[in-house]
Amino acid sequence: MIDRNRLAQLNALELETFANRNPKSKAAYAKADHLFGRVPMTWMNKKAGGFPVYFDRAVGNRIWDIDGNEYIDFALGDTGAMAGHSASAVVDAITKRVKDLGGMTTMLPTEDAEWVAQNLSERFGMAKWSFSLTATDANRWAIRLVRAITGKPKILFNAYCYHGSVDEALIVVGPDGEGMSRPGNVGSPVDVTETSRVAEFNDLEGLERQLKNGDVAAVLMEPAMTNIGIVLPEPGYLAGVRELTRKYDALLIIDETHTFSAGYGGMTKRDALEPDLFVIGKAIAGGIPTGTYGLSEIFAAKVLERTDLDLVDMGGVGGTLAGNPLQVAAMRATLEHVLTEDAFEKMIDLATYFTDGVNALFDKYDLPWAINQLGARAEYRFAKPYPITGTAAYESADAELEDWETVVRYVWLTSTRGSVSALSSIIQPPFGRTRTNTSGTTVWATSVPNARPGFGFNSKS
Repeated sequence: MIDRNRLAQLNALELETFANRNPKSKAAYAKADHLFGRVPMTWMNKKAGGFPVYFDRAVGNRIWDIDGNEYIDFALGDTGAMAGHSASAVVDAITKRVKDLGGMTTMLPTEDAEWVAQNLSERFGMAKWSFSLTATDANRWAIRLVRAITGKPKILFNAYCYHGSVDEALIVVGPDGEGMSRPGNVGSPVDVTETSRVAEFNDLEGLERQLKNGDVAAVLMEPAMTNIGIVLPEPGYLAGVRELTRKYDALLIIDETHTFSAGYGGMTKRDALEPDLFVIGKAIAGGIPTGTYGLSEIFAAKVLERTDLDLVDMGGVGGTLAGNPLQVAAMRATLEHVLTEDAFEKMIDLATYFTDGVNALFDKYDLPWAINQLGARAEYRFAKPYPITGTAAYESADAELEDWETVVRYVWLTSTRGSVSALSSIIQPPFGRTRTNTSGTTVWATSVPNARPGFGFNSKS
């Protein structure tokens, strides 16, 4: 179906157009000699255009780069700004804390913290909460707690999962059905099979086979995989996971940092998942770095009764700045005023509109591609049917097509209508709503490689 020679020609053309339309970003990247990889974080190099566009400003679902190009932001900070950028309630809250009250970090609690914890309990059902600066940190602390309480050494993950930079999670299913280090793993402190076990998502038989070893302290999982495309659970799978963890005396940690897109209480509330520990980050502070972990009443009691555990000095995994007044103020404003039940309803409606449109295009042009939706989040893969395991999703990747798709989207976003007419020779333009601004440029919905768009509700739209 894909003409690879034509694809290469089009990619070269779009790369040239991309560079011509982003001279300031290109120059900024070229002179960033003191940044490792020329970017603040190396993953910012995951751009097929040869250099990233440099960000200038954002509000709602719109962002602008330093070359003056305007975008509709479908990525939304990979859910960090899930309900849009710079929501007024969050801006007001952090401005009040910084400008009027002062004290961005003090190592002291604020009354906002209890309000946040109560709201999180209402949403997700966990009894006790503690804060960190990232979901990665929250996952690390959850892992330490379950090992301490169970006395078991290993954590079980799904192949090609994503839980931040947690070393234990970098394990995949090898050709023999057993665990092996994920390709590209950087500087693992020990052989990952010493710390972890692995099973494919949607594979209850494989999960039980690993749990039978008796050395698994907990299963740490997303209720739907997200960073390898959206891999949705098959009917009965999540209930089966909970049943098996209880059967083999393993705890269950649910990470909803991304799957929070499912609704007001995430998939945990929607599907009554009953985890022993719960982790979430990113979206709940409107873009201010944050993470939290929640403990069930039973598990929290088991931890607190262990007087041999130093939960103060040795237990400060969240970091010195965790739970700071700025972070907590942003969390309260986001949870109280932004990520409301009404906002989720509107975001999910918008995501459904996008998903239905993409499916219509796939059907119209008989494309062997598929899209999955999880509440306010949708992701498409260049594969059909949509994979149901992490390994299958990983193996379905098409680097050449993904790179071209990424560049062409950025070019399409800021180009005149006629400059991308050649796209029709390989695929019709992406689905979306267009408008023409005063300079005569077309603005189109954008996404990132492998299409991980978020759908923010923008009250000004």
